Amino acid sequence: MTGPRTRSVRFWIITLATVAGIAVTVSLGRWQLDRAAQKMALHDAIEAQHNAPAMGGAVLAGQHDLSPWLHRRVELQGEWVEDRTVYLDNRQMHGRPGFYVLTPLRLMQGGVVLVQRGWVPRDFQDRTRLVPVQTPPGPVRVEGRVGPPPGRLYALGNMSEGQGAQGASRIRQNLDLDAFRTETGLPLAEGSIVQTGAASEGLQREWPEVASGVEKHYGYAAQWFGFGGLMAILYVWFQFIAPHRRRRTAAAS
Repeated sequence: MTGPRTRSVRFWIITLATVAGIAVTVSLGRWQLDRAAQKMALHDAIEAQHNAPAMGGAVLAGQHDLSPWLHRRVELQGEWVEDRTVYLDNRQMHGRPGFYVLTPLRLMQGGVVLVQRGWVPRDFQDRTRLVPVQTPPGPVRVEGRVGPPPGRLYALGNMSEGQGAQGASRIRQNLDLDAFRTETGLPLAEGSIVQTGAASEGLQREWPEVASGVEKHYGYAAQWFGFGGLMAILYVWFQFIAPHRRRRTAAAS
């Protein structure tokens, strides 16, 4: 038979466990809210860069690192280094597989930047056949935004950079800027320019929007707070309401 002392010990064990559980879930919920605030601040910073006046090539001329101007709009003039164009494989746009087309741009003011010019679909009958892309000779004007280096996909060995048995292939899984500088002899700045605007030259440019992702963290926070609230409700029910109802029922019988 369970005595008062045993019931008291069990009561306090359950109480401490419940308090600890609620504290943990509330802490995790607050952490998710903090992550949402950080991402919102980052998104606001990106929007501020995007809304700032577009920069010309004079600012980027001779720069070795473009990261201080990440997401800033640019209007550049220069000449394409057409023979160094590469195609990054297994890149999607609107769920369709294809290639990102990258070409170095030699700035009129000096220096060279890598431009992610747009996307072309893959030829499913012959994956080595490339869709024609127009690369105008002579001076060109490019509108875009400063972006990070091209994203990397998982690949095995040297084939990730288009090296090895194929040599320096135009079709590559990934592009390492350091290796590409050595291969081309071009003083490419760290980072890239993502060309924007309407489709042209055989390229599509409907790049994915940079989302803040705060909705996910708000959802996780709601779940953690919900778990904490549920533990509090169950604790009150089983520790106070249910025993009280049993006592009333026993007294009435």
